[in-house]
Amino acid sequence: MNINIVLVEPRIPQNVGNIARTAAVTGAKLHLVEPLGFTITDRQLKRAGLDYWHSLDVTTYRDIDKLFATVGEDCFFFTTKAEKTYDKARFTDGCYLFFGREDAGLDESLLSSGRGDNLRIPMINDSRSLNLSNSVAIAVYEALRQNEFSDLRLSSPRGL
Repeated sequence: MNINIVLVEPRIPQNVGNIARTAAVTGAKLHLVEPLGFTITDRQLKRAGLDYWHSLDVTTYRDIDKLFATVGEDCFFFTTKAEKTYDKARFTDGCYLFFGREDAGLDESLLSSGRGDNLRIPMINDSRSLNLSNSVAIAVYEALRQNEFSDLRLSSPRGL
């Protein structure tokens, strides 16, 4: 299954490193929309991604409009402002999962643009938000689960 993870203006290199690792082990593509709060060569970014960088498909865009010139139709915007929960969405092959800055989320103009579904991950009242890398992992694995973990190994290589 082709999944596209989109990080719009991420700030924390460790989060992006963890997300890069999730992308690498699931075969997802990673899209980074500038400005970034770090450089791709940032030591913390590489450390969090460990030795998975060689198998990562990552593209960087100068702005959101450059990204939308290449995006398919199935877009999902993850936000604490949505009413619809992520488990009610139907994730399809080639879908794009959008996540915003750690300190601000996705811009309101994007959420109201009609370009995709706004989705939330349920939390208890008065909680601000989950960590960005945790949110991405939840969304990616839900999309994979809905598609029967297509193309992923479902058992231990050693039969453990």
